[in-house]
Amino acid sequence: MRIEIPGYKTLSLDYLVLDYNGTIAVDGSIPEDMKERLRQLARRFRIFVVTADTHGNAGAMCEGLPVEIRTFPSADAAHAKKEIVERLGPERCVCVGNGRNDVLMCRIAGLSLAVMDAEGVYGPLVTEADVCVRSMQEGLDLLMKEKRLIATLRG
Repeated sequence: MRIEIPGYKTLSLDYLVLDYNGTIAVDGSIPEDMKERLRQLARRFRIFVVTADTHGNAGAMCEGLPVEIRTFPSADAAHAKKEIVERLGPERCVCVGNGRNDVLMCRIAGLSLAVMDAEGVYGPLVTEADVCVRSMQEGLDLLMKEKRLIATLRG
């Protein structure tokens, strides 16, 4: 996905890196409307779900979705997420998260979104993200309706 944002930068994004809990899932479950958005976005991005799997069901919830899931111990989740983004190429990644362990990946991403939904958002993440949204649905909608994103970020 290539987006030219006047007065800001041109983004060439290939990867969508999503936190799980609080970002695409609520209390460990992915709502049906989010699953549909993921299917649509898979036409534009290679999608990675990165999680410490707090509820222990992320794999089962992502089954059948066009995503690659990466799990890791919660004690080092922030660094594990950052390493995944570094391997993919940060400038080619959209990172979406809501928690403290999402700050490092969002800081280096070509585009980052902070989500404030039912589980809240870690305050300092808000200052690291390029865009903050009120819900997980709004966050993914920005990637499907690029003019919204351009309107928010243009100079």
